Amino acid sequence: MYHFRNVAMSDLNTILKIENHGFSPEEAASKEALINRINFIKDTFIVADYHGDIAGYINGPVINQPFITDDLFDESIKNAIHGGYIAILGLVVAENYRKQGLAGKLLNHLEHLAIEQERQGITLTCKASLISFYEQYGYINHGVSESQHGGMQWFNLVKHLD
Repeated sequence: MYHFRNVAMSDLNTILKIENHGFSPEEAASKEALINRINFIKDTFIVADYHGDIAGYINGPVINQPFITDDLFDESIKNAIHGGYIAILGLVVAENYRKQGLAGKLLNHLEHLAIEQERQGITLTCKASLISFYEQYGYINHGVSESQHGGMQWFNLVKHLD
């Protein structure tokens, strides 16, 4: 059974390893970006803990618009208490815990958190190969994103909660 909790600075090294295994070097968040997220958006940085092991995590800041911009990947500011969209910048499951439904559990947990915090919705960008996965959870594809993060093509997906 997973225990979902807010990230702690003591999680940094493990999260950094999982991040670097889950994303290409061009896509992965830097150590500095992860420290920034831990310091400023701890309330929307959720870790799945399995008996003391970090099995995966989901994170992202609250933004005022429904689509992600590339500046969000490097700098975070403190989240507004209510409103806006939670912008998922990272959803990563550690190799040992993949293919067990954890990514969906993290999405569901973040959705409950977003409702509790009275957010308008949740937004993310993903590659074409992951669109159908997110659509299973109620996200709507809004087409190609303007994001150039990691030199990849991304698609805007949004789940409205209001």
